[in-house]
Amino acid sequence: MVTTRREGSQDKDELLEGARVLIVEARYYEALADELLAGARAVLEAAGVEVIVITVPGALEIPIAAEIALDAAEMSGETVDAVVGLGVVIRGETYHFEIVAGESARGLMDLGLGRALAVGNGILTVDTEAQAWERARVSEGDKGGGAAAAALSLVRLRRRLER
Repeated sequence: MVTTRREGSQDKDELLEGARVLIVEARYYEALADELLAGARAVLEAAGVEVIVITVPGALEIPIAAEIALDAAEMSGETVDAVVGLGVVIRGETYHFEIVAGESARGLMDLGLGRALAVGNGILTVDTEAQAWERARVSEGDKGGGAAAAALSLVRLRRRLER
């Protein structure tokens, strides 16, 4: 699923004017994914940036989908100023948790460093579903909103330094 939306901001931030932010969200835990996405969207839409959402099955697919989407945007002459990865990884009884948690984070870091791109990591890595909810809820931890805010701060930094 891909959706695009741009809403005006009451407090216009010149450094974010015309910015486009790609959210790649993992839907493995659907209700948690909805909450993370709500937090991220609220921050991005309040900033008045264009939001593009791509959905993937799980956290390991987030960096790969982001890379594919960035390549497609470049090929069509479009720019993406930031990527926000959203997902949840809950510890289980096997080593798989460590692989998914570590590799999804590494993939996002590699993406940001390799492209000098603003990246916000909103992939929760927790022991329990209750911990995930505490971090995901907009009214509590709002890690989706936090990841979006982190990405926007890097967009602002880049644009300020490029001036």
